[in-house]
Amino acid sequence: MVEVRVDPEICAASGMCKLLVPAVFDQSEEDGTVRLTDPVPPAALEAKVRTAALRCPAGAIAVHEMETDAS
Repeated sequence: MVEVRVDPEICAASGMCKLLVPAVFDQSEEDGTVRLTDPVPPAALEAKVRTAALRCPAGAIAVHEMETDAS
């Protein structure tokens, strides 16, 4: 399970993230910067979210592993 964080302050508003994973990312109508719509995406989208983070030209997307309770 992953948690996604975005930093609209450094976002270049390229829209790559929204293009790659529209279920997780959106863009502000005001200035086109990233908006996160699902900070804990389903497992099926994790690979796409990681790709979006790697392709972000501004490095505005961070993907963090979440600890799961195995009990």
